[in-house]
Amino acid sequence: MTYVVNGRSFDEEPGPGQCLRTFLRSLGHTGVKKGCDAGDCGACTVWLDGAPVHSCITPAFRAENHEVTTIEGLGPPGQLHPMQRQFREAPGFQCGFCTAGMIMTSATFTETQKADLPRALKGNLCRCTGYRAIEDAVKGVTGVETAAPGKAVGTSVGAPAGDDVVTGRAEFTMDTDVEGLLHLKVVHSPHAHARIVSIDKTAALAVPGVHRVYTWEDVPRRRFSTAIHTDHLVDPDDTYILDDTVRFVGQRVAAVVADTVGAAEEGCRRVEVEYEELPAVFDPEAAMADGAPQLHSTDDPFVRDSVRNILLEIHSHIGDVDAGFAEADVIHEGTYSSPRVQHAHLETHGSIAWVENGRLNVRTSSQSPSIAKVKLAHLFALRPDQLRVFCKRVGGGFGGKQEVISEDLAALAALDTGRPVCFEYTREEEFTTASPRHPMKLTVRLGAKADGTLTAVQVRNVSNTGAYGNHGGETLYAGGAAIMIYRCPNKKFDGFSVYTNTVPSGALRGYGMTQPAFAVESAMDELARALHLDPLELRRRNIVRPGDPLVAMHDGPDDVMFNENGLGQCVDLVAHALARAVNEPPPGAGWLVGSGVASSLHETAPPTEHLSEAWVTLGDDLVYELAIGTVEFGEGTSTAHVQIAANQLGTTPSRIRLVQSDTDRTGFDTGAFASAGLFVAGNAVLRAANAVRDRILEFAATHTGVHVVMCSLGDGEVVCGDQHVPLAELVALARARGIRFTAARKAYGSPRSVVSNTQGFKIAVHQVTGEIRILYSVQATDAAVVINPAQVRGQVEGGVAQGIGFALTENYQVDAGGAMANPNLRNYRIPTYADVPRTELLLVKSADSFGPMGAKGMAECCINPVAPALANALHDATGVRYRALPLTPERIYSRLKENRSIRTA
Repeated sequence: MTYVVNGRSFDEEPGPGQCLRTFLRSLGHTGVKKGCDAGDCGACTVWLDGAPVHSCITPAFRAENHEVTTIEGLGPPGQLHPMQRQFREAPGFQCGFCTAGMIMTSATFTETQKADLPRALKGNLCRCTGYRAIEDAVKGVTGVETAAPGKAVGTSVGAPAGDDVVTGRAEFTMDTDVEGLLHLKVVHSPHAHARIVSIDKTAALAVPGVHRVYTWEDVPRRRFSTAIHTDHLVDPDDTYILDDTVRFVGQRVAAVVADTVGAAEEGCRRVEVEYEELPAVFDPEAAMADGAPQLHSTDDPFVRDSVRNILLEIHSHIGDVDAGFAEADVIHEGTYSSPRVQHAHLETHGSIAWVENGRLNVRTSSQSPSIAKVKLAHLFALRPDQLRVFCKRVGGGFGGKQEVISEDLAALAALDTGRPVCFEYTREEEFTTASPRHPMKLTVRLGAKADGTLTAVQVRNVSNTGAYGNHGGETLYAGGAAIMIYRCPNKKFDGFSVYTNTVPSGALRGYGMTQPAFAVESAMDELARALHLDPLELRRRNIVRPGDPLVAMHDGPDDVMFNENGLGQCVDLVAHALARAVNEPPPGAGWLVGSGVASSLHETAPPTEHLSEAWVTLGDDLVYELAIGTVEFGEGTSTAHVQIAANQLGTTPSRIRLVQSDTDRTGFDTGAFASAGLFVAGNAVLRAANAVRDRILEFAATHTGVHVVMCSLGDGEVVCGDQHVPLAELVALARARGIRFTAARKAYGSPRSVVSNTQGFKIAVHQVTGEIRILYSVQATDAAVVINPAQVRGQVEGGVAQGIGFALTENYQVDAGGAMANPNLRNYRIPTYADVPRTELLLVKSADSFGPMGAKGMAECCINPVAPALANALHDATGVRYRALPLTPERIYSRLKENRSIRTA
């Protein structure tokens, strides 16, 4: 069979039933991505005779004798297609995993289609951008700027990988061709709780191409936690690579390694497992009751109370809440529920492992290769020098890749077989076995005097950590920031992180704060209405102010400083924005209109130890090499790091060569999560760049005989008084004397500051269908000194989009047996272009006391106030309070139908 791909002919025979996506990738066209293999996301879009198609649902044989164009053939570097240039210059991407498909679709648009992007882009999903940047790219709006030497900070320079992303050359985890690669697939438990009686591998091993079948008896019997933190003691070691007891539907039971994916999948189908089913419990309140089925044994040293299935229990108070409620004029109490939410990063989890020269190499989609290395060394009893873990570009994370969940099995098989092994999650496995956001039920009780002064705050939080603890404890602690935002002498917090027979929960953007923020900010809105106060005014009267102690669960000393009035400015900016926003009339008959606000505080680094080390070296080619362990997965830290280095070294970003996320080539880095990629790693880059600059200046001062204070580093030269000395001359002189201009510096996540956000919405709600339309969206944030304005805008827009999904569209449905009932993008429903409004971004003018160049990392926190602001707007429109998410049309309509006092449009 003959195929023409990007103008080149191939005489190849696809496999029976093979889709065009996998066939094209086998020919080396790795710009064609896998996001779903179901025709839902568009990451695999190519042209077939000039028309865009989803190659994952297009049989390969249908392309015979047709012209196929992939992103690589659309326009190579130096000859970019106009749409590729527009995506680079907007910039129209963050992680870049969806970008090839977006470009291939958008490059075919007529002017009519460009005018109706909600319809034209309905087949392409993006989880990062919030779509505004993509709209700008399609319409040719340019946002990328050129930075002058030493003036990179504050400029919207483009990403270092921009050209590679828009041409499909950027390497993601699976974009490599490894000779002799084996494929690993997993047998998953059909039961929520069961003991494995026996496993028969015979039939599986008889499948042609199958090499190994691993069970719990074949793996190291070492406990670990899949969660990633520098301080591993904050997470429970309650997990085995494979176990003889399964605790949720989807848990790994066995792993099959074969020559092909198909053979491995067939081997999985033929593994015979005998289970003894055990009683299961799915509700955390029921799990804490006497007599509930126990998930972990009573001798497990890592479980706080195994009899009651409690991983962690917190009871703390400040002042006397009983006295506070006694002096209150108004008391409000409500219970608020938030569901599981999946990260839905378009690149699924995956790892490729191989042994080379006696060393284990793991190429993985992790947010922290450094700690993944530590965990693998522990599991397989390896010395650090026997192991390398590294990442290429990662296709989204949002906390989902702050886990070690694919690396262990790939490493096990590579060490055993001596051959390279690939383990790549399917989209269904992402939904059923990866770690979603913790479902939480929070009861909030607030007391206030008639003037709105808070007298007591009490919160009870029951968090469902699922079958294993990974991030269960830390997310429970993190939720305290929801009550830290308000001044009150009497606070009480009771928290429970509870094991249930459901998929283990994990880290997701907002990290334990998103759910409590929904509860507390909804409760504050209800309290304001009970007091007959404007909700914004109630916040103004009670928010913490500069110099106030940030008190949540205790009043002891900590390392968090609150020195700026960012929160107050955010509240005021959103109030003014909502007041000046055009009051659009309802879209038609039957619509109700309302507005809502919510605020949030978030710490700029996690409370657990966070460390990053940066290396900067001036090479003989006069290019500065910046080596940093931080992974790039769309949060923009790579661009920010290059800008910081260029700024301090008096040069342009083009003269910074970035080496990153490779434990062989970079120093230790805790990981890119909790916005620490900017706040901590950015400080390491700043210090290393400053150290190299100072060394160059000291050498130049000695060489010229001019005092060092009279010397300055420029782009390609050092100016000492009235002498201009080329850098090339200084490098040659230094080299002759055995001197290198290089430095390593570390930074730690302490002391910490806080980021403030306020979100506002105006919405319309249809009282018959329950549909919500967002008429206006605004968020104010105190990002302090902005390193890259375009990236800050993109992070906020992306966070708001994810918050809208959390609040309105995403629905993780679990059946009576504990299994997810809708494990695909189409039925889970992350927001599409049509679901996301343009959000006005308002920046507070401030400078952070501890962040690099006065900047704050703020990508984590922008999601937190979104859901409560929408819920508050919904109440303002309908007069009905909704205390459970998501706010689906069915749920809205049913409550509106029950309520007889609805305002009419």
